[in-house]
Amino acid sequence: MKREAIAHMFERFAAANPSPQTELEYASPYQLLVAVVLSAQATDKSVNIATRGLFKAAPTPEAMVTLGEAGIAEHIKTIGLYRNKAKNVAALSHLLLERHLGDVPDTRDELVALPGVGRKTANVVLNTIFRQPAMAVDTHIFRVSNRTGLASGKNVDEVEQRLLKRVPKEFLLDAHHWLILHGRYTCTARKPKCGECIVRDLCNFKDKTDVPIERAPED
Repeated sequence: MKREAIAHMFERFAAANPSPQTELEYASPYQLLVAVVLSAQATDKSVNIATRGLFKAAPTPEAMVTLGEAGIAEHIKTIGLYRNKAKNVAALSHLLLERHLGDVPDTRDELVALPGVGRKTANVVLNTIFRQPAMAVDTHIFRVSNRTGLASGKNVDEVEQRLLKRVPKEFLLDAHHWLILHGRYTCTARKPKCGECIVRDLCNFKDKTDVPIERAPED
């Protein structure tokens, strides 16, 4: 995808959704961190259902440590890998208190040092909470980036680095959310809704589906 097309792509995303937000429910940086850890191999919807009760019982690292691994597991047993996730949430809550006085750190190195926190999770927190231009490449972003020609890559690291270079700077802070939402609801894995896609004419995907919507000329 040419740079002019990429600029138009994000201009349209911004016009359609000026303030994109994560669909995970949270009331603090700590709660977002926990929710993202729990979202690995799980849908945001299923995580939100689990965390409503969990965060009511344990809204802070102190309360989560008190709740304990078994108590955490009881609240999140409806999501995949819940036993291991409960262990990680209990451990990361303890380390936040021990190393950071209960605050969520704002550097990638400090975040990935916490149990259950990988680069993708760290990037979500850095971008969503601290508004750093980080790109958390999940399956949706990986698919959209390769399918459209926005930023092709064989693995998530390649796609992440290419997105950081190719997305115009003025759109970097929100690009992560726009791409996830686009992949989740429009550029879906099995049957992309190309007829509803606002960037269909810019996309390099050869096997487009459906009839395109009519678009007004670019300004």
